[in-house]
Amino acid sequence: MAEKKEKKLTASTTVTTPSGYTAKEAKPVGNAGGLRAGAVILWVVAIVFEILAVLVLFGKINITFMPQLWQLIAFIVLDLVCVIIGSQLWKKANHIKPASKQNALKFWLWNNMGVIVSCFAFVPIIILMLTNKDLDKKTKTIAVIAAVIALIIGGAASIDYNPVSQEELTAAEAALGETTVYWSPFGKVYHTHDDCSALNVSETLTYGTVDQAIAENRTRLCKFCAKRDNIENVTTDEQ
Repeated sequence: MAEKKEKKLTASTTVTTPSGYTAKEAKPVGNAGGLRAGAVILWVVAIVFEILAVLVLFGKINITFMPQLWQLIAFIVLDLVCVIIGSQLWKKANHIKPASKQNALKFWLWNNMGVIVSCFAFVPIIILMLTNKDLDKKTKTIAVIAAVIALIIGGAASIDYNPVSQEELTAAEAALGETTVYWSPFGKVYHTHDDCSALNVSETLTYGTVDQAIAENRTRLCKFCAKRDNIENVTTDEQ
């Protein structure tokens, strides 16, 4: 287990690390409940935009200064924006308060909720446009392509490529406690040492606790730092 030799550096926003890096303090972890509530609200709004697109499709809504095709595309784009932002909030909430792997169904649902919502937000309108015989060929083709692209983008943006479980978070907290960890702007892991060889490509770092690192989507400990500190039972990028 790593010794808690490095406490939080300072209350300052930007500091110089022991190895000479410029490091900024991580943002507060945030409230998982508030993030989930925001995600749900945005997802509901996304479905509303889909319903509006359906109403445009069947002529129930007609914005006189805009052709039907542009109306459909406008609502699809708004639908996509809400889906993506909602999914980012949901993923961040999952990193702050993740589900337990002991409940396999909940763990799967919690980490794939954004993808599921993305399907609900676009698949029905795609089916309705494909089966609508009154829609002219050009409008149908372009609108369907736009909706399919939105589905792909929304689904890809909603996937949590670095999911974390409650067990993994608890193990990391137990092993590291308030030890200062570091991560780079584009890195995927956190480090217990700012002079780690894997950080040599970065000029600036972010520092904080392991909770803050995981909240910022750095869900794995650097394998080199884990070996250096003899840290076990914590998920690393080697696993």
